[in-house]
Amino acid sequence: MIIEILSWILLLAGGALGIVGGIGLYRFPDFYSRLHAAGITDTLCAMLVLLGLGLQAGWSIAAFKLMLIFVFLFFTCPTASHALANAAQHSGLKPKLGAELSSGENKAARP
Repeated sequence: MIIEILSWILLLAGGALGIVGGIGLYRFPDFYSRLHAAGITDTLCAMLVLLGLGLQAGWSIAAFKLMLIFVFLFFTCPTASHALANAAQHSGLKPKLGAELSSGENKAARP
């Protein structure tokens, strides 16, 4: 019973983190910050979901396969994020900085 409750907590936490990552993709202003939101949350989200599924599977071949999937994702997701950021930088895409981010807010806040 405790393993099942822990499993569901991990699954719900992974799902919630996935939603938070999606909101970050929508709300952040430029490519680099969106990539950061996606790169951080997808690895942790996958870890939590796969760990929750592994607890439900018990000691079986399914749990071993889930572990292999996690190892694959653990190495490929950050590598893909780095490759995307590197390609964007080499193509000349500049991140938005300071005044560019809040230019609309600064105009409204000035007397």
